[in-house]
Amino acid sequence: MNHRLVIALPLAALLAVPALAQTTSSTQTQPAASSSTSTDTATGKAPLTPPSREGFWGRVNPFARKNYVKRQTEPIRDRVNELDDLTAANSKQIKDVDSRAQAGIKLASDKADAADQHAVDAGNKANQAQQTAQQVNTRVTTVANVVSNIDQYKASNQTEIRFRPGQTVLSKNAKDAIDQMATAVKGQHGYIFEVQGFSSGKGQAAIETSQKMAESVVRYLVLTHEIPVYRIYLVGMGNAPTGTDEASKTKHVSGGRVEISLLKNDLEQLSANTGAPGSMNQQQQPK
Repeated sequence: MNHRLVIALPLAALLAVPALAQTTSSTQTQPAASSSTSTDTATGKAPLTPPSREGFWGRVNPFARKNYVKRQTEPIRDRVNELDDLTAANSKQIKDVDSRAQAGIKLASDKADAADQHAVDAGNKANQAQQTAQQVNTRVTTVANVVSNIDQYKASNQTEIRFRPGQTVLSKNAKDAIDQMATAVKGQHGYIFEVQGFSSGKGQAAIETSQKMAESVVRYLVLTHEIPVYRIYLVGMGNAPTGTDEASKTKHVSGGRVEISLLKNDLEQLSANTGAPGSMNQQQQPK
């Protein structure tokens, strides 16, 4: 009897130790689980709580089954998957924000470059407008001066053609001299020819002879060189004095001659300097 009692007491002690350990573990894990109620996590869920110890060996039971291990690791795997998804979503949002920011920066830079180019173009156009205004002002001033002096003709060239007494036909030398003067004004405007005939003799006969000599010169200019008639002024002077001083007033010509004078105003110079069209100069006819 005493021998059985000695064997039963150690066995009872061995059976009471696991029960006491399980009770202590359960009482220690309950406050931890109740205190972890915060949801301030990346996934917005409550943090995982350590599982309660089961049996004598707890979580380090070397004899744990596969289902038990799976049941313990599934919550961890789910949370890891949620974190991966959340990280991927955050990365995508960051890339989207960065791409939008880069696009906005590029758009702002392009608009700034376009504004700079518009400013440069506006400056160039303003300079061109100012230069054009200055040119117009200069041209208007020049035209005003020319118009004010439109009837002021100045001698440009002069030649004299000699005739034998009683002759009114042009010689070869006379035609060469006329050709030289007429060729110089071909295509020009703002000029006139002044043709004065002088003849020896007296009275009306001398005037008629000088008129015929001058008419032969005018006829050659019109028919050969197509000089407009309105650009030629003809006068038969007869045996009138040719000078202006006192000594020449009493001197009369012998034989016959024709003085041809080329007179010009400033219209041709205006056309050359300002590029005025020929039609504008043609409207300013000598009066």
